[in-house]
Amino acid sequence: MNGRRPPTWSSPHEIVFETPITRLRDFSQGSKDNVVPTIVFPPQAGHDSCIVDYTSAQSQMKVLRAAGLTRLYSVDWVGATAQTRGTTIEDYLADLDRVLDEVAPNGGKVNLVGDCQGGWLATIYAALHPERMNTLTIAGAPIDFHAGEAEIHKYVELLGSTGDLSFYERMVANHGGVMKGEYLLGGFIAMQPENEVTRQLALLKHLDDAEHVARYTVFEDWFKHCQDIPGAFYLWIVEHLFSNNELVKGELHVGGELVDLGRIECPLFLLAGQKDHITPPDQVWAIAEHVGTPADKIQRELTAGGHLGLFMGREALRDHWPELMAGVLAASTAAVSPGEAKRAAKRAAPTRPPVIRPGY
Repeated sequence: MNGRRPPTWSSPHEIVFETPITRLRDFSQGSKDNVVPTIVFPPQAGHDSCIVDYTSAQSQMKVLRAAGLTRLYSVDWVGATAQTRGTTIEDYLADLDRVLDEVAPNGGKVNLVGDCQGGWLATIYAALHPERMNTLTIAGAPIDFHAGEAEIHKYVELLGSTGDLSFYERMVANHGGVMKGEYLLGGFIAMQPENEVTRQLALLKHLDDAEHVARYTVFEDWFKHCQDIPGAFYLWIVEHLFSNNELVKGELHVGGELVDLGRIECPLFLLAGQKDHITPPDQVWAIAEHVGTPADKIQRELTAGGHLGLFMGREALRDHWPELMAGVLAASTAAVSPGEAKRAAKRAAPTRPPVIRPGY
């Protein structure tokens, strides 16, 4: 599982600032359009953040920009090191304060788009700073961590029953205070090992197909080039979110402040995958029951696929992200019609199924 080439970002952008735990990548390409800026929070689960800009043909960033959200940014989570192993949730939120101040100075509003782990983090940030939110979009993001038939929740119940986190604490302690990305990768593969076997057998069948081999290589480089997570942050996640489910219970405190989802009143856009075994749709839809956003300001989209497909799959990028982002644009500017935003975003989406279907 080691030795893969580092994955890369695909669309033109520049890094506008960097800390030991985060980078901010600017995809605006100099845009001065009168539109509320949009910030994407990618997944943070032992893989590189570039999943949101996977290839030139499968890019969430490209679709968002084509939809008219031209003042566009993405956070890039930096892998943990010995120096950053003690990073806390408060440290990440402090960095996100800097991100918002860079993108929207003087307390300006932003659109947050959070994928998976980036989604619950965006939700926490929105609850703590509702005055900064223009819209909130979450995709494949667990909000009620105990809803549905999630494989991860089953693992947590099995390995951390009755609140005993010693298994996870040993994993972190045995590796110098970080959660190894390779461990997380192994866990994902173990949930549906048949997907891994199918992908490798498909490679053998298509060894003479240069396009298939190239796409296989791109996915393997992203999927198996792992990065570590700060141990302190990882253990906080397991205890307070996966085990205790404090976010929807109204019991989560960060930096001494209660995270009250009811403070979120901005338009809300939700994306889930029907076959997502990592974050079942019920875990995503649950946010609607706890926020202060009116029901007519909540838009849902459901794909037919699984988890990773939400961020880089053809169906999601072609049929669902354009629908959601047209709504975000409508709340962000009067310069472009939602219909034109959807048409433009769909033109940036993949036009045919990828050769490699991850199955996750």
